[in-house]
Amino acid sequence: MNLLTSSPTDKAVDLRIGTRGSPLALAQAYELRRRLAAAQGCAETAFSVHVITTTGDTIQDRPLSEAGGKGLFTKELDLALIRGDIDIAVHSAKDLPTILPEELAILGYLPREDVRDAWISAKAPEPQTLPAGSVVGTASLRRAALIKRLRPDVTVTLLRGNVETRLAKVEKGDVDATLLACAGLKRLGLAHKATSLLDPELFVPAVGQGAIAVVARREETATARTVDSVVDPATSLCLRSERAYLRILDGSCRTPIGGHARLALGKMQLRGIILRPDGSQFFETCLDGPAAEAEALGEAVARDLIARAPADFFKD
Repeated sequence: MNLLTSSPTDKAVDLRIGTRGSPLALAQAYELRRRLAAAQGCAETAFSVHVITTTGDTIQDRPLSEAGGKGLFTKELDLALIRGDIDIAVHSAKDLPTILPEELAILGYLPREDVRDAWISAKAPEPQTLPAGSVVGTASLRRAALIKRLRPDVTVTLLRGNVETRLAKVEKGDVDATLLACAGLKRLGLAHKATSLLDPELFVPAVGQGAIAVVARREETATARTVDSVVDPATSLCLRSERAYLRILDGSCRTPIGGHARLALGKMQLRGIILRPDGSQFFETCLDGPAAEAEALGEAVARDLIARAPADFFKD
C-alpha cells in the first residue's frame, strides 16, 4: 500500500487502474486518476495505472466485427478485474459490450465530452464536398454506412490503428479522408486536426461516444464509493438510455447502429438510427420522455426501429 505523507490531506487509497495501452486509453486513465486524486485529497500516485494488452489491440488486418465484436477491447481487462489483478478498469464507453460478466458492474461515467464525429481531410471541408471516387478510411461499421448513405459514390476502406496512426495515413495520402471521435482528439490535444465536426443529428454518434466508463467488481462497495466522487449523474443517465437501446437491438451484431441521448430540464431525448452496411437503406427515429424513464425510452426507440425494419435487417 502507498502511504502518502507529503501533506496532512493525503490519504492511503491505493487503487489499481487497468487500461489499454494506446495513447488515447492512457489519456483517459490519467484523466480518471487526476479526478480521483482531486476528489480524495491525495496524490495521484495513490492510483497506479496498469497497462493490459487486449485482443482488439492486436488485430489490425480486419474489422473487429469479423473477429468477435466489441468485447475484444474489454475481455482481458474483465479477466484482470475478476482475478483481482486490478481494482477498476477504464474504457471508452462505446467499446463496452451490451452485457458484462456477471461479476462486474459499470460504476459510472466521467462527464461526457463532445459526442460528434470529426471529419479529417485535406481534400474537402465536409463529406458532401469530397470529390467523386475518393477513398474514406474507417474501421467503424457505423461511420462507413453513414458515409455511404451520404456519398454512395465514394469508396470506403478499412483503416485500423490508433488515432495518431490514422491521422498519419490521411496526411500521407493513403486515404483521402477519415473520421474520428472529436472527444478522442480533444483528450489527446489534437482537436486542431479536425477539418470539421459533423452534426450529430445527421451523423448520429455511436452509443457511448465521448464518455469514459469505469468498471469494477460488483461486490467492491468501497471502490464504488471512491469512484462515485467523480462520476457524472447526467452522463450516467444518458448512457443508461443508450445502452438499453443497444441491448434491445443486440449491438453485438454486424448492423451499423447509432444512438445519442440528450438530457435537458428533466426530459430526455434519444435519437437512433440503423443502416445497411452499404448505407443503401436506413431507419431512424427520435423520441422524448421523462429522464426518470431513461431505460424505457431507450427500449422504446429500439422497438420502434425494429418494427419498421424488414425481417432480414439484423441478419449477419
